[in-house]
Amino acid sequence: MRGSDQGNGSLFSYVDLEQRVRADHPLRVIREIANASLQALSADFDALYSPFGRESIPPERLVRALLLQAFYSIRSERQLVERIEYDLLFRWFVGLGIDEVVWDATTFTKNRDRLLDGDVAAKFLIAVLSQSRVKRLLSSEHFSVDGTLIEAWASPKSFKPKDGSGEPPGPGRNGERDFHGERRTNDTHASSTDPDARLYRKGRGKEARLSFMGHALMENRNGLIVGAVATRASGHAERLAAIALIAPHAERPQPITLGGDKNYDTKDFVMELRERAVTPHVAQNDTNRRSAIDGRTTRHPGYAVSMRIRKRIEEAFGWAKTVAGLRKMRHRGLSKVDWQFTLAMTAYNLIRLPKLLADPA
Repeated sequence: MRGSDQGNGSLFSYVDLEQRVRADHPLRVIREIANASLQALSADFDALYSPFGRESIPPERLVRALLLQAFYSIRSERQLVERIEYDLLFRWFVGLGIDEVVWDATTFTKNRDRLLDGDVAAKFLIAVLSQSRVKRLLSSEHFSVDGTLIEAWASPKSFKPKDGSGEPPGPGRNGERDFHGERRTNDTHASSTDPDARLYRKGRGKEARLSFMGHALMENRNGLIVGAVATRASGHAERLAAIALIAPHAERPQPITLGGDKNYDTKDFVMELRERAVTPHVAQNDTNRRSAIDGRTTRHPGYAVSMRIRKRIEEAFGWAKTVAGLRKMRHRGLSKVDWQFTLAMTAYNLIRLPKLLADPA
């Protein structure tokens, strides 16, 4: 018998969101880990809010919603709020009931900005890694570090002389601006859209773009990110960020290793690591120069292992750019870029944890 296409409304709803999500859904494990981590940050959240006035959006729900934005490649917070409105899975993960009203997109953005003041993204990453079942997955002796360029939310036409000189753009909303043949440097020019962005190119023959740099520290056992920070783009940013990221894990009785690519093969950087009891397992850069790493380091089998495993950090960068929306930043300003990059690295850890925790090995 053919079924009827006529819809019948119901006076009451008996939808249980907990039963609508299948028992083996990966988001169940992720939500459990995220909730435990957010519970550990309860005191930090209290410090960000006044004890008086109207209740705001709970910070725990804000963070869970932003995680969904990274997991499902939602390109704007307005689309995220719309998706939460009609998607039962999203409502369940965030913690909203079937009949609860979803927030306005502008209200969501203003409440999200409050989390920047408390450095919540970095604390959330630490809280996730501090859980006992996650901590046993981490290596405390072998690490890798790398950096990646993140394109800023600013046009090359916004990169103008600081003294106000220069040819004005053509008429219209998006006027033409011919800057070819013009010498533009970060010392004399700045972006009027995002002053924190810097003009930088990845290598010779590459196009220079307004960019930031994201840096991540990975442990080598399972390839989880244990440290993340975003900086202005410069030729020294990678090495300076690497020293800052490895510092909390260094100066232990037993030396640790730090893998990296050829950009880290400098005498100053290698010396800084050795002073902190960190063995530099960086790739040798001996093109028209002498490498700072010699046979005393490269002859050990562990060096070859570090050279192979260090490349896994590119998986985190690739996921963040293709899935989490970091190919081009959605925010302006170094503080917001750092917040979004750190949260994306935490989201990368969370999507990998269900499979890692299920593996008995």
